[in-house]
Parts: sequence; C-alpha cells; structure tokens
Amino acid sequence: MAIVRAQELTKRFGSFTAVDRVSFEVEEGEIFGFLGSNGAGKTTVIRILCGLLAPSAGKAEVLGTDVARDPESVKRRIGYMSQRFSLYEDLTVRQNLRFFGGVYGLRGSKLRSRERWALEAAMLNGKGHQLTRDLTKGWRQRLALASAVLHEPRVVFLDEPTGGVDPIARRQFWRQIDEMAASGMTVFVTTHYLDEAEHCHRIALMHAGELIALGSVSELKKVFGDRTVLEVSCSDPLDAMQRLERQEWVERTSIFGTRIHLVVDDPERGTQLTLELLRDRAPVTVEPAVASLEDVFIDLVERRERSVQRRERVG
Repeated sequence: MAIVRAQELTKRFGSFTAVDRVSFEVEEGEIFGFLGSNGAGKTTVIRILCGLLAPSAGKAEVLGTDVARDPESVKRRIGYMSQRFSLYEDLTVRQNLRFFGGVYGLRGSKLRSRERWALEAAMLNGKGHQLTRDLTKGWRQRLALASAVLHEPRVVFLDEPTGGVDPIARRQFWRQIDEMAASGMTVFVTTHYLDEAEHCHRIALMHAGELIALGSVSELKKVFGDRTVLEVSCSDPLDAMQRLERQEWVERTSIFGTRIHLVVDDPERGTQLTLELLRDRAPVTVEPAVASLEDVFIDLVERRERSVQRRERVG
C-alpha cells in the first residue's frame, strides 16, 4: 500500500525550478531514502509532503490525503523532524516532550506514558530536568526524533537528521530508525550521506531538482551493466587520476580516500593499461571493486549532465 505518493510534483520559485516533475511512491513500513547533494531539491520535496509548502504543479498524497487541499490534516497525522531538530533549547528535556505531546493532542496518562517511552527510547533517563541547550548534538538529535513520534504516527519525515553529528551518534540514530521501521512505521528520510542508504529499503536519487534513479541499492548498482569498476592504489593518486582521466579507454575516474576508482568496459585490458601508465608510481595495485553507491551516484549525475548538454546543443 502506498502511504506517500508524488505525481509529477513540481515547485518553482520565480524562474527557478527547485523540483521538476518528480514522481514516486512509498510503501507502508518502508525506510525510504531521499538522497542527493545539497541543493538537489530534497528539502523542498519533504516540505511539500509535510504540508509546509504548496506545490506549483503536480500532486502529493500522504496517508490518502491530498496535501495541497488539506495540509492541516496531514500535519496532524505525520511526524516531522527538520534539519534544526525543532526543539526549544531554553526548555528542559521533559518540557519539550510535554510541549510536543500537547501539540499532538496527548493528554493525561497517555502523555505520561509516551513521555516515559521517549526518555527511554532516546536514552535520556535521568536527564529530564536538563536544559536542552546543554545536551550534546547527538542527544538533541535523539530527543528531536522521540518528540516527532510521540503520537505514534504511521509515517515520519526526517529531513537531514544526521547532519553535523559524529559517526557514533549517527550509528545510534540509525538503530532507532531501524527499530521504528521494524514496528511498522514508515520512515521517509533525506540525507546527503550515501553510506546511510544501506539502511534503506529503497532509494530515490535527486540531482538539480530531478529524480534520476529509484530502487534498492542492489538495483541501482545494476546501472554499470557490463562495465567494471577498478580500484587503483599508487603513490600520488591525484596525479595518477589526472593521467587516467585523459585516456580514451577510461570512462570515468573518482577519488575514494587515497585510492582511485575508474570505470572501464574491459577489466583485463583496463588493468594492463593502468599498470603500464602508472609504472613510475610504484607500487601500483589494480583490483576489481564492488561498485559503491557513490560510484552509482557520480555515474548517474555525469550521464544526466551529458544528456542535458546534448539537448542544449540540439536546441
């Protein structure tokens, strides 16, 4: 069952098109990742779906409700966590929970029960009287998530929830997301951290306001087809990459830490030519690599940009 649906969703700000005819569906109980670089249009889409921004064209439905026609109904029935965590820093942890519980219509024993749940889920037991501004960013992040789902919504929207937090806090946060999805909640999450996509059941890749790919991680990696990703290790990788990218037998190169990833049609020929080209950069190793989501994203973006350039030349 589709719990979130976008059809030809478009948003313009004057002459600038921030979201360009985006269509997708999110099923109940799914962790749906909305990935892309900063400025790709992810936050604009999520704000439309949450009833915070009206679309310029197209249609968005959440829980069967047309967001443009009845945004208030959508707001009451979803959970939403913005990039800034939506917390009042001059309130205590417990006061924030009571405030958001009241906003969502929780009262009496139900509010107290959910407050206890939130403190335990966010690992904030014993910190209820602490001012929110005195918490670390990772603790504030967990408190914001607990506040967003106090009313047990069927779907929660998380907009760049792990931005600026340390790797340990990110890992703990994703454990919470996994637990929520396991309980049946639908999680719609935007991020520019491609490694986080491994937690998602399906991923939508955004670039320059357009949806350029949609599917599971394994499905998206099929974009390479018969092509192979080679991983090269050598001295001075930046110089080596510049040499490789000038070769006609190399389709694309990119830096991964201290190593180079290059896409070739023929892995045996590519390996031999790479070793010959970089023999003065010994020791050199060339091995087939499992394509990462970053490889996929770079490949799709470059192909889309080449397609746009061809259309502009024809036009």
